[in-house]
Parts: sequence; structure tokens; C-alpha cells
Amino acid sequence: MANTTKTESAGSLSGRAIVTIIGSDRVGIIAGISGAIAEANVNILDISQSVIREFFTMIMMVDIGGATMTFEELSQRLARKGEELGVRVEIQREEIFKAMHRV
Repeated sequence: MANTTKTESAGSLSGRAIVTIIGSDRVGIIAGISGAIAEANVNILDISQSVIREFFTMIMMVDIGGATMTFEELSQRLARKGEELGVRVEIQREEIFKAMHRV
């Protein structure tokens, strides 16, 4: 019987994803997160960022089609980088993000 277990490989990633970053403002947040994204060979398509008093928020649309790691590995890497920087970082596939925010 053939092995029917299918695992997600880096090559199977396609499409876009949304990265959100929230936390207290400090030097190096954008550099740290964009560096982690670049190391995964993920392309940043668009960024919106604001600082309201001491609160930092950023949302990125990224293209994960050329990623050199699985979506789960990328998600874990970004979460770890967020912990280092003292911010919360989440990534969701675009279709999941849209479904969750549909009214």
C-alpha cells in the first residue's frame, strides 16, 4: 500500500499571507520582523504601520510562494522573533484571514 501521508513541503506553499505585529514601540521591530521574513525568502508585498503613543501596530501582506520553509515553520520563526522583540506576531494565510474577518 502506498504511503498516503502528505506533508506540507516548502515547495507546496503558494499565495499570500497576512502578518500582524502588535506591541509596545521600540527600536528594531520592523528590521527584526522583515529580516526574519527575508531569511525565509518571503516577499513583502505591502506594509501598513502606525504608532499611537507607545503602541506599535503593523500589518504586512506577503507572498509565501517562494518560501524556503513550511508555513508552520515560518509561523513559529515569526512568533519567536516577536518574543525576542517584545511584540506579538501572527501570520495567517490570506483566505483564512478573509474568512475570519467576514461580517
